Amino acid sequence: MAKARAQARAERERIAAAAAAEREAVAAREARRRARTRWLRGRLPRRRPGSGGVLARRRRRQVEALVALLIVLNALVWFAAPSWSVRALAAVASVLVAPVLYTVLFRRD
Repeated sequence: MAKARAQARAERERIAAAAAAEREAVAAREARRRARTRWLRGRLPRRRPGSGGVLARRRRRQVEALVALLIVLNALVWFAAPSWSVRALAAVASVLVAPVLYTVLFRRD
């Protein structure tokens, strides 16, 4: 009887040790993940409280609209033009024309 109890206790201790090792491994993985996240967030620029004003949001929306328009135009040229030179010319022209389009589309009176 004592031998059976000792074996049962040894088995329980072995299972408990394995579970503790698993918990420790999970905790170590979580700690590494949190350290990576902290490192990455430390490299990203922080948002300043004053950067989300009405004018900044409006300008951001305008720039996003212009970029979307240029992407659509370039996609149309990409599918309509058979040669690579026309596609490349359209891409370069869209980058060069973007400031002019911004001024024309979103002129402030």
